Amino acid sequence: MSATAAFGLVLAMLAVGKLLALRRIVPANAADTLNLVVLYVCLPAAILLYAPRLEFTPGLLGLLAVPWTLLLLSTLATLVLARALKMPRAVTAVLLLLIPLGNTSFLGFALMPALAGEGALRYAVVYDQFGSFIMLSTFGLVTLGLYGGQRPGVGAIVRRIVTFVPFIALVVALTLMPRAYPAYVAQPLRLLADSLLPLVALASGMQLRLRLPRHHHLPLAYGLAAKLVLLPLLALGLASLYGLHGEVRDAAVYESAMPPMITAGALLSLAGLEAELAAAMVGFGLVASMATLPLWHWLLAG
Repeated sequence: MSATAAFGLVLAMLAVGKLLALRRIVPANAADTLNLVVLYVCLPAAILLYAPRLEFTPGLLGLLAVPWTLLLLSTLATLVLARALKMPRAVTAVLLLLIPLGNTSFLGFALMPALAGEGALRYAVVYDQFGSFIMLSTFGLVTLGLYGGQRPGVGAIVRRIVTFVPFIALVVALTLMPRAYPAYVAQPLRLLADSLLPLVALASGMQLRLRLPRHHHLPLAYGLAAKLVLLPLLALGLASLYGLHGEVRDAAVYESAMPPMITAGALLSLAGLEAELAAAMVGFGLVASMATLPLWHWLLAG
């Protein structure tokens, strides 16, 4: 599927999902059910299909360094800005999580074949699992604890990581699976992996929220500008600094350019930390990324 067709499909499924939710044609928890199917079926299938093809090269160390460097830089910038503007602690927590943590698994895996080719998906898996997922499970949980009053223990963090089904699939893929599957195994895995894009877009449309009080406009503008423009620009520079080229570079930039992570937004809401702002960053970020991601594709392809 071409990038143009992929973005057209995403926009169409977003609209369908929003319409289904508005007309109450589907149950209220339909999006949660679809997300669970993606999490426990489609994502593991994609990881099992593409991760065994991963070759451990020095470039992988640079790829692993990109999301963690972006986390450090965005955290420092957000804390400085929050202090200068005297932002409420809850607003600071939202920005600390939703700027560095992107939708690198659900949307990232779904769009990567169209944006950079199927070969780049194995590098997107590395960026997501050893970057975004571990950052959410460590930095994310600690931030939620510091700003929300519930501090997680080390045991809880470790359990979250080792019991996460896509992470288990990654370990299995890297240690037990052959580099090439027979057709009767590869074809079903590919069918499940290819269902990522429509299911993710449909569920996202059902969850789309585009309302926000005026006093949150500045944090929202900063957050989305940082997430969709500044971070991928930094990732492009870091890719050059770390010697990343080709599919590895493209995977790093595209993953950094994904809109704010839905899971992180949900956790902020559950913790009582500016749920409206978190939902707006996820919703507006998803819509805005349908304009910014094609621009990054044009830049990288050019």
